[in-house]
Amino acid sequence: MSARAAFALLLCHLFWTSASDAGPQSGTLRVATFNTELSRKGPGLLLRDLRRGDDQIRAVVGTIVEAGADILALQGVDWDYDLDSLRALQHRLKGAGQNYPYAFAVRPNSGLASGLDLDGDGRLAEPEDSWGWGQFTGQGGIALLSKHPIAASKAVNLTDMLWKDLPGHRMPVTLDGTPYPDAETAARLRLSSTNHWAVPVTLENGQFLWILSFHAAPPVFDGAEDRNGRRNADEILIWTYLLDGTLDAQIPDPFVLMGDANNDPERGEGHNDAITRLLHHPRLQDVTPSDEAGQHSVIWDSTGPMRVDYVLPSAGLSVAGSGILRSNGSRHGLIWVDIRR
Repeated sequence: MSARAAFALLLCHLFWTSASDAGPQSGTLRVATFNTELSRKGPGLLLRDLRRGDDQIRAVVGTIVEAGADILALQGVDWDYDLDSLRALQHRLKGAGQNYPYAFAVRPNSGLASGLDLDGDGRLAEPEDSWGWGQFTGQGGIALLSKHPIAASKAVNLTDMLWKDLPGHRMPVTLDGTPYPDAETAARLRLSSTNHWAVPVTLENGQFLWILSFHAAPPVFDGAEDRNGRRNADEILIWTYLLDGTLDAQIPDPFVLMGDANNDPERGEGHNDAITRLLHHPRLQDVTPSDEAGQHSVIWDSTGPMRVDYVLPSAGLSVAGSGILRSNGSRHGLIWVDIRR
């Protein structure tokens, strides 16, 4: 990077710093979501980079430290069996002044081999043949960091849920109307491309605040069958059925749903009705965080600005403020909401 480009990035960062709330207000709890885009192309590479540090790592850490969230949902963090990469991120954050002693992550579907030809192209063991797209097990996983204890034993994990089991699912079909790519394979497909889970965090008063989180597949990079578009929609709608009580699991108030839906209610190729339906669910409130640049949470070269990252508190929670903190380490902004204690 040239000196001029680096200086421009610094000015941009300073602008967003001055334009954003530097930290949680007194008497509030700050919850946030951030697609860090830290995922690497091979196992162990993120751990290596976190231990030695690079420009992106420092920028992402700086953004998280500046936000000062009490509870933080992360996307784009490669999962490994011993959670070494997540621990390394905790260590770097602690060294930078933000201590998150509690963490939660479970194995995602991304990169997890299915042994099947999920896209029907006649080839096996490709990234698109994993239960969720990935070049290795755990690529681009999600995680939770918290300053308050996480009751991991009470977590509700929907990651293994079969797509066919979602009420009113939109599973793709072939041109002749049969299940895509074939009936036997379709019957085994998992819905979640990374994870869908809900886990309670124990606050100072002993009350649980449930955190619901996910990272849906992008609704593009497929064919006429619209496999990814349909999956993205149903990954979003799984929450509506969970909150309705249609699924076996029950999530009590209060809670916060946050993550990357990869779907904008007004723009893009996704099934916009899915995210619109979620945003209008009676158990949720959409506080529409924004900053001087608007409500968009990401800027992609192919589509421009879009709103795809969400923090949605349960309807009974009292919201004191919200916003977007831009980052030099990711195309996504960090979305935060302050909840009155």
